[in-house]
Amino acid sequence: MTDTDGDAAPEPTPLDVSIAEQVVNTKLTWDDSKMVTTYANVVNVLVTREELTLLFGINQTWNATQTKELVVQLSNRIVLTPYAAKRLLTLLSARMHDYETRIGPITL
Repeated sequence: MTDTDGDAAPEPTPLDVSIAEQVVNTKLTWDDSKMVTTYANVVNVLVTREELTLLFGINQTWNATQTKELVVQLSNRIVLTPYAAKRLLTLLSARMHDYETRIGPITL
């Protein structure tokens, strides 16, 4: 028996657009209305199986040779999934390469 009243939902059709094309054709808006800016000259990373935690802070110890102690005032913690951390690594590597190409290499 067929449905003749037109209320039946049409059968779904497979996506003809690849995921890459969907991402390219997606508008991205950066909403910075609630953004805060914090300076950091120290960063540390803590890792578990489920997440990576970035700790940012400021070292304000000016006489470290005299006190034999560094005090870092932590200001921000960012927790990332391993996938987000990998994307951050990729982005930072690319931007640092661009920077060193323009400005010169940074040696640690």
